[in-house]
Amino acid sequence: MWFLHQHVVESIVEDELNTLKARGNNHRDVLETSFDKITLEHIIRMESQTDTDVFIVNSNGDLVKSSNPNSHHIPKHFMNVNTSALPREGQILQSNWRKGEYLSTISPYDDGIGNTGFVFMIKKTDAIQGIITQLNYHFLIAAIVITIFMLITVFFLVNVLTKPLISMKEATRRISKGDFSVSLPVSTNDEVGELATSIQMLADDLNYLKKERNEFLASISHELRTPLTYIKGYADIAKRVETKEQERIKYLSIIHEEAGKVNHLLEELFELAKIDQNMFTIQKETIDLYVLLEAIIQKVIPVFSDKNMKIELNSDKPLKVSVDPLRIEQVLVNLLDNALKYSNSGTTTTINVKKKSRDIIIKVIDQGIGIPEEDILHIFDRLYRVEKSRSRLTGGVGLGLSIVKELVEAHGGEIAVSSTVGKGTTFTIRLKEK
Repeated sequence: MWFLHQHVVESIVEDELNTLKARGNNHRDVLETSFDKITLEHIIRMESQTDTDVFIVNSNGDLVKSSNPNSHHIPKHFMNVNTSALPREGQILQSNWRKGEYLSTISPYDDGIGNTGFVFMIKKTDAIQGIITQLNYHFLIAAIVITIFMLITVFFLVNVLTKPLISMKEATRRISKGDFSVSLPVSTNDEVGELATSIQMLADDLNYLKKERNEFLASISHELRTPLTYIKGYADIAKRVETKEQERIKYLSIIHEEAGKVNHLLEELFELAKIDQNMFTIQKETIDLYVLLEAIIQKVIPVFSDKNMKIELNSDKPLKVSVDPLRIEQVLVNLLDNALKYSNSGTTTTINVKKKSRDIIIKVIDQGIGIPEEDILHIFDRLYRVEKSRSRLTGGVGLGLSIVKELVEAHGGEIAVSSTVGKGTTFTIRLKEK
C-alpha cells in the first residue's frame, strides 16, 4: 500500500508538471506565431480563468504581461534562473510540492523578428495538496478495509487449517501411545482432508490389527490349552501305578494324538510367520498340471475311500502351467482336506480344471454341509472357524484356508468361494498360464 501510494502521488505531481509545461509551450508557440497585444491579451484571458498564473518576460528581464493583476513584478524565485541553457522544450523550475508554495515551469520564445523572452507558468500547490489529502484519506480507508479482510482471512485459515492440524497432531500422539480409537472428521477435499483421511485409515487399520492380534493370541491360547490339558491329564493318569497296562496304552495313544495336533498347529503358525515375513519363496517351473493333480488324487484316495467318498478329476491334458508344484499341492491338499472333513459319506468331491484365455481355472467342488452366508466373508481370516462351538471332531484350527489364500496370491492368482448350506461348497482358483 505504501509503495502504491507513493507511486500514485508521484504520478499525479508529474502529470501536473507536464501539463503545466505543455501549456507554457503552447503559449510560447502562439507568441512566436503572432507577437502582438491581442495575442498577449488572449493568453492572459485564458489563464485568468484557471488556477494557473502566466508571466511573460522579455529577454531583458522585464515583465511584459501577467495573468495575475496583483503581480506587477517577476516573482523572486524566477530571478535566479539560468536562462542561457534553457532547452527549446522548456524546463521545470519548481517541483517540490511538499515544501514549495508553487509548481513552476519556463518556456523560451523567439519570434525571429527581435521579440525574445520567456513564458513562466506557476501553479499553487494548494490544489495538489488537497488532491493528495483526499487520496491519503481513501488509501487509509482502503488500508483499514484490507486489514479487516486480512484478519478475517487469518481467522478463517486458523479455523480451517490450524485446528484440523492440531486435531491431527493430537490424534497421532494418541496413536503413538497405542490408543487407536481416534476420530477425525473430514470436512474438506483438499490436501488437509486427504491427510486427515489417511490418519483415520491408519488408526482404523491399527485398531483392527490390535483386535486381530488379541483375538489371534486368545485363539492360539485356546487351541494350545485344550490339547495340553489332555496331554497333562492323561499323562497323570498313565503314570499312576494302579493304571492297567491296556488303559495306559489307550491314554498314551490319546497323548500322542493330541501332541500331533499341537505339532500340526505349530507347523501352520510357522508357515504363516514365514509368509508374513517374506521368508519363503515361490520356485516356479513349467509343469503339466494334469499330472500333478493325478498325483495328488492318488495320495488322498485312501482317506476318501475310508469315509466312503469319491473324488473325480475333469481336466484337459496336457495342461502346461508355470507354478511352484509343492505350494500348489499344499493348496489343493488343504482344500481336499476341508471337503473330506465337512462332507458326508457317499458324496463326491470334484476337481474341474479348464483354460480360459490366458488363465487356468481350478474348481474344487464338494457336496458337503456348506458355509453360511454370514461366514463367507471371513472364511479366509486366520483362526476363523465356522464351528462356533470349536468342536475338536474335525481337528481344524482355522489356519488352513489363510495359508491357501496367501499361497495363491503369492503366485499372482486369486481364490474365491461360493457355497450353499446343505448342498456344498466351491473353491475357485484363478492362475496365470505363465
